[in-house]
Amino acid sequence: MKGLIIVNAYTYMPNNEYQAQRIKRELETRGVETEIIRNDSFIARIDGSGNISAVSGYDFAVYLDKDKYISSMLELSGLRLFNSHASIRICDDKAATYIALSGSGIAVPRTLTGLLCYDKSACVNQTSLDIVENSLGYPLIIKECYGSLGKGVYKADSREQLEQYAAKLITTPHLFQQYIESSAGTDMRVIVVGGKCIAAMRRVSKSDFRSNIELGGRGEPYNLSEKTIEICERAASILGLDYCGIDMLIGSSGEPEILCEVNSNAFFTAIEKITGVNIAAAYAEHIVKEMNARG
Repeated sequence: MKGLIIVNAYTYMPNNEYQAQRIKRELETRGVETEIIRNDSFIARIDGSGNISAVSGYDFAVYLDKDKYISSMLELSGLRLFNSHASIRICDDKAATYIALSGSGIAVPRTLTGLLCYDKSACVNQTSLDIVENSLGYPLIIKECYGSLGKGVYKADSREQLEQYAAKLITTPHLFQQYIESSAGTDMRVIVVGGKCIAAMRRVSKSDFRSNIELGGRGEPYNLSEKTIEICERAASILGLDYCGIDMLIGSSGEPEILCEVNSNAFFTAIEKITGVNIAAAYAEHIVKEMNARG
């Protein structure tokens, strides 16, 4: 068996390198020849006949990128991706994630998708902001639909701030969301591999409403309730994810019962150290099992 690990062409963050190397090492421990490449050599392309030609000689690829064009072409060429093109595409767009989970019974913050605008000189519709205000109250959260590590997430405490952020993001896909006061500065990061929750940590920030480790939050091990486990495993199943990190917010009951976000390429550096769980090994084991089942 031979595998490929694909990382973003322009990313040089230590966590990216660590993630790829850890997965590579665990796959090779299981007898899988594995190569890491940056997504900068046009490994899938469309020829003059309209046909897709793609990198060959690999049985699967661990896709640690969010380039939806390459992932789509790789899958159409017959390569098995971990995660799939569809799963990565949905999770990369926060609004699409909530839409995909709608009707499942999974609680999420009340959400209004931002109005799409294609003219930077346009003015934000004040009547629309009235609806946001009346639906969500203050404080409220504004999120860019594309972003990670807590970037592109803002809190508005007043109409003035709401207007400022709405104007700033007028041509950027975004959404408005209920602020969950009971989870201020705290959330739970849950790792799901092969449909099973395998690790969880509580993230806490004393200086920011966002609890991301990358923004100064600290993590500690956390034992999930059966209810939270069921929510996370159901979300991963609905989204068709082989691997993901799910961020859960604390509800009025004091339990993490409100789904905040689903990350298809969640970093595991911090949570491995904090919990002692070998997440890379679990992911590699799942990949090998899935590939062997394919025959």
